[in-house]
Parts: sequence; structure tokens; C-alpha cells
Amino acid sequence: MKIRRAFSAILGALLLCLCGVASGQANLRGSDYQRLSPPQPVATGDKIEVIEFFYYGCPICYEFQPHLSRWLVQGPDYISIRRVPTLPAEGSEGLEGWVRFARLHYTLEALGQIGRLHWPIYDNFHFDGVQLNDEKIMVEWVSKNGIDRDKFLATYRSPEIQAKLDEVRRLMVTHDVRSVPTVVVDGKYLSTTRMAGGTRQLIQVVDNLVRQARKERPR
Repeated sequence: MKIRRAFSAILGALLLCLCGVASGQANLRGSDYQRLSPPQPVATGDKIEVIEFFYYGCPICYEFQPHLSRWLVQGPDYISIRRVPTLPAEGSEGLEGWVRFARLHYTLEALGQIGRLHWPIYDNFHFDGVQLNDEKIMVEWVSKNGIDRDKFLATYRSPEIQAKLDEVRRLMVTHDVRSVPTVVVDGKYLSTTRMAGGTRQLIQVVDNLVRQARKERPR
């Protein structure tokens, strides 16, 4: 039942995208994005780096996922996606929930499981109400999804994952990230749903910024 409901939700969201990327060739407006100053270095070689700053608990980030997923399949083949789970300022209300979600993401990435479980985290949390930002529930969930509990916990609590969280805060400052979802293209262009006017519009803006960034790359 859950699989059928989740598939229906994904299919419905993807159908909403049918005109999304195809109409993404409209001219960019200055209000659609901002230019980062100074630009940030990328490590993607010939590919255009696209960073998605997100939070699993954010319903707008969840709404954005079908648009982003479809674009990654059907969009330009010269992009490299990087996902960064954001963190609020120290002392913020609900901080621990954000930290747990970020740890979950990086732990699954370290274990080679994020490609399989990135979408289910969103779907189970928002669609099914599974409180995956509760560590006990999280550990039960990953175990049910075929991951060794002890191996997961050892990685989850490791210095390497803590270093990833420290890096998140640095990236948020250097890339001027103040809300989610935020997308940064090639270290120099930033856009958000607020700037673009919605989640479908954001992927159109990102598509245009990627093409613009490629034209600006030295040949």
C-alpha cells in the first residue's frame, strides 16, 4: 500500500514537470538568482557543479525533489550534483533534528546507500509520518532497509561524519545560504524557490544557469 501510494505521488509530481525543463529556455531575470561574490571553487573538472542545499524536514525541499530528479535524468549531461544537508545556527530551536538528518544523509552516503534511500527518507517522513529525526526510529528504519545496525551507528557517530557537519557550516557561509532549498551553480550563481517563484520555476532557473555557466567556462 505504501509503495503504491508513494509511486502515485511520484508519478503525479513528475507529470507536473512535463513542461518544466522544456520551458526552461526563457530568459533569466535578474531577480531569479544572485551572483556569488567571490565565486567559490569547484572540483568537478569539465562538468558544471550543481549543489543542492536542503533539509529533509522541509516540505518545499520534498516538493522540489521530483523536479530535480527528472532534470538530472533528462537535463544536460555535463552536470555534477552535490547534495548538502543544511544546519541552522547554533542554539536554534529544533537544531538536534537538523543535525540528526544531516548525520543520516552523510552516514548513508558513506555506506554507499544514499542513492537508494535519499527519496525514501523524504517520502517516509513527509508522506508516512515516520519520525526519522528521532535516532531510535532512524536506527530501526535503516535496519529494516537492509543496513547493519552496528555498522550504521559506528559510522553515524564517527569523527568523519562530524567533520562533514563542520564542513556544512563552512559551505553555508561561503555560499551565502540562508534558506532551503537553495541551489548553487558552478560556484557562482545561487537561486532559491523564493527568488524563482516556486519549485518548478526553480528547476527552470537552474537549467538556464547551468547552460549560462557552461558558456562562460574557458574553452
